[in-house]
Amino acid sequence: MTPASPLFLRRVLGLDAAASGAVGLLLTFGAGPLADVLRLDPGFTRPAGLFLIGWALAVAALALQPRPARPLVMAVIAVNVLWTIESVLTLAPGWLEPNALGVAFVIAQAAAVAAFAGLQLFALKPARRLV
Repeated sequence: MTPASPLFLRRVLGLDAAASGAVGLLLTFGAGPLADVLRLDPGFTRPAGLFLIGWALAVAALALQPRPARPLVMAVIAVNVLWTIESVLTLAPGWLEPNALGVAFVIAQAAAVAAFAGLQLFALKPARRLV
């Protein structure tokens, strides 16, 4: 499986969907305990989790396509980049006030989302003729 194969792109999208869904479930159903551990407000994490669950379903549907449409993959990449930027911006003083573990959680998930965006772009570029 090479980066030029639609299968590689589909697998990267599938991994993104699985990770997004897992974090979405954690943020939605674990909002209370996470608030205690990370000092992240459930009023912020629960809606973000619900968004991620829906997002995961949409990305999974795209990953199941034999040849994911390039404009839709570009939209996924754009949303992932925006999510990464907004995640970092939530750490600005006065917005959220997580503890050190909360900051690490926000940075780690932002880095993972940025990595997915990079992998998707990498997978899409060589696949231009195939998608």
